[in-house]
Amino acid sequence: MTFTFNPETYGTLLARYRPKTIKSDAENEQAITLAESLSHLPNQTAEEAALLELLLALIEKYEDEHYPMGNSNPLSMLLHLLEARGLHWQVLIDVLGDRSVTEEIINGKTEISQENARALGKFFHVEPDFFLPTL
Repeated sequence: MTFTFNPETYGTLLARYRPKTIKSDAENEQAITLAESLSHLPNQTAEEAALLELLLALIEKYEDEHYPMGNSNPLSMLLHLLEARGLHWQVLIDVLGDRSVTEEIINGKTEISQENARALGKFFHVEPDFFLPTL
């Protein structure tokens, strides 16, 4: 299905939410909350998808500048994202669908599979590659 992009509708969304460069953790959390609500819309419009894409870019820019990852590994990335969002690791049980797998990942006993990386990427609104080892 192809959506038709309506600039006027998009302009209305921009005026309503007023996205801007993120300058603080509080603003970042507000942007994350809005991005999560947009990403969970059952019938997302093309304009809402464009706003979501803009918000994700702003969030990523802020987090890259304020929480640089350097030479991180998939587990440290996961732990960082949990900490940055004030989440406990147990929220990942629902994301990954299995308590024992979640515990093994958190404890570094098993690597994150591609399927789990996709689920984590969707949950955190980041690329799944963040959770996979670099070759």
